[in-house]
Amino acid sequence: MEEFKSGFVTLIGRTNVGKSTLMNLLVGEKVAAIANKVQTTRTAIRGIVNRPNSQIIFVDTPGIHKPKTKLNEVMIETSFTSLKDADIVLFLIEADSKEIGRGDTRILDKIKEAKCKTILIINKIDLVKKEDLLKLIDLYRKEYDFEAVIPISATKSKYKDIVLNEIEKNLKPGPAYYDKEEYTDQTMRALAEETIREKALKLLQDEVPHGIYVEVTKMKDRKNKNGENIYDIEATIYCLRNSHKGIIIGKNGEMLKRIGRLARLDMEENFGVKVNLKTWVKVKEDWQENSSIVNKFKLQ
Repeated sequence: MEEFKSGFVTLIGRTNVGKSTLMNLLVGEKVAAIANKVQTTRTAIRGIVNRPNSQIIFVDTPGIHKPKTKLNEVMIETSFTSLKDADIVLFLIEADSKEIGRGDTRILDKIKEAKCKTILIINKIDLVKKEDLLKLIDLYRKEYDFEAVIPISATKSKYKDIVLNEIEKNLKPGPAYYDKEEYTDQTMRALAEETIREKALKLLQDEVPHGIYVEVTKMKDRKNKNGENIYDIEATIYCLRNSHKGIIIGKNGEMLKRIGRLARLDMEENFGVKVNLKTWVKVKEDWQENSSIVNKFKLQ
């Protein structure tokens, strides 16, 4: 019988290269927030893939970018710290890169320093010609001895098993760290916060890019009059300015209602129960420099 394998796989890359999209594809569940904006992932999120002969624990990290606040510094520190504990690293780059840019060079340097077993994933291959893709592969192969180079489109399910098979091939024998039914080690509270934040990022204009922070203040389950389980969830969306508060609430409260409705539908699907969601918006001007909030995003 084939020996059971397990291990921790860190996804790393610049902001907006598709790490969270790939993780959700590989895990098959909505674990990481996806929005078409930079810095969507703020903390290292774990997703678990249980296969017949292996358990793969993915750690999706914040994108590498130039830090402007204490929050940004913590996010980058989290990404690089996670490399040290990884059995395998998935280094994600974009197919339309013409050279190895400053951000990717910085990541490569950290991979070399940690001597990580690394698989290079080239995402968004539908954007480039084959000859340009081959040049890019050649460029990176000269920089590091990757276990494999896999060109993919993270939105297409046909690449799921190709990536998982390559990871499994490179894992060492080991135990199952989590129960077979689990797909994330995030708490329901953390998943609820992530879901609300993702919906807000998707619906809001660029004026409120990353100046929001969601805190679930109440999470209680009860039975409704029909005897069905229902979760009462109350959450506060914190923003940096009064003008942002107006945009998040929207005319006659319409925007906040849309954010809440989409978040509730997602949670009901993820949690498998009915959700009664109430949301508020408050201004907290300095939260990105507030250590007690920012430290929540450190790698646990």
